[in-house]
Amino acid sequence: MSEHHHFVFVHGAGHGGWCWYKLANSLRENGHKATCIDLKGSGINLTDPNTVSSLDDYNQPLYDFLSQLPLDQKVILVSHSVGGGSMTAAMCQYPSKVSMAVYVAAAMVKPGTIIPPILKEVLKICSGMIETEAEKIWDFTFGNGPGNLPTSMMMKPEYVRDKYYNESPMEDYTLATTLLRPAPVMAFAGIVDIPAAPEADKIPRVYVKTGKDNMFQSSRQDLMVTLWPPAQYFLLEESDHSAFFSQPEALYKILTEAASSISP
Repeated sequence: MSEHHHFVFVHGAGHGGWCWYKLANSLRENGHKATCIDLKGSGINLTDPNTVSSLDDYNQPLYDFLSQLPLDQKVILVSHSVGGGSMTAAMCQYPSKVSMAVYVAAAMVKPGTIIPPILKEVLKICSGMIETEAEKIWDFTFGNGPGNLPTSMMMKPEYVRDKYYNESPMEDYTLATTLLRPAPVMAFAGIVDIPAAPEADKIPRVYVKTGKDNMFQSSRQDLMVTLWPPAQYFLLEESDHSAFFSQPEALYKILTEAASSISP
C-alpha cells in the first residue's frame, strides 16, 4: 500500500486500549500506525473510575495525545460503543487533527442536538438514572454515597458473554473477563451536552453497523445513521457488539477501504 495512515482507537465502557490488539497488529504489519488510547480510569490508566467527574476529564488522555501531534499530522479516529461520544468530543476540541472518524457500533450523535430517549437508554448515558433493566444487567457503585447518582458501573458477569461477545472467540471473551473495569457514569452523562461544532461536522464520518449485536439493537443503530448520515456506511452482518474480536479481518478491510478515500 502506497499510502499509510495513523489510526487512533477509542474504546467503549469497561474496556481499554487492549481490546483493539488484533486491529492494531494487522495495521502495523501492513505499514500503518496504530495507537490505542486508555481513557481515564480505563485499561492500565491508574485513575479510580469513581473519581472521574466529567466527559472531558474521562477524555483527557485522548485530548493530550491529539494536542501533542505535530502541526502537519492528522489521524483517523476509530471508536466503539459509548466511546463514540468521547471521539465526537475530541473531534470538537481538535478538528484540525482528525482526518476521518469511524464509529464501530458506536454512539454517533451530532453535537448540539437532542438525543432521542431510545438512544439514551441503550447507550447508558441517562445521567446515571437507574431503571429496572439497567439494574438487572449492571452493578453500580455509589462513590458519593447511596443518596446520590452512581459513580461507576460494570456489567454483571453473567451477561458479559451474551451482551458483548456472543459471536467472539472464547479465548477473547476469557481475556476480556480479566481486563474489564468499572466505567465512569458521570463521564457518559456528559455525552448529551456536547455543544455544536461546525468544524467537527466537516470531518468525514464512517459508520460500521454490527449485524448480530445483542447490546446495541439494529433499529437503534439505524436511527443514529438516519439522524446524522455518515459519508460512508458498512455492515458487518456476522459481528457481535465487539467487532474487534468477532470480525477483526473484515473490520480491518473496512478501515483501510475507508481510509483510502482520504490522504494520509
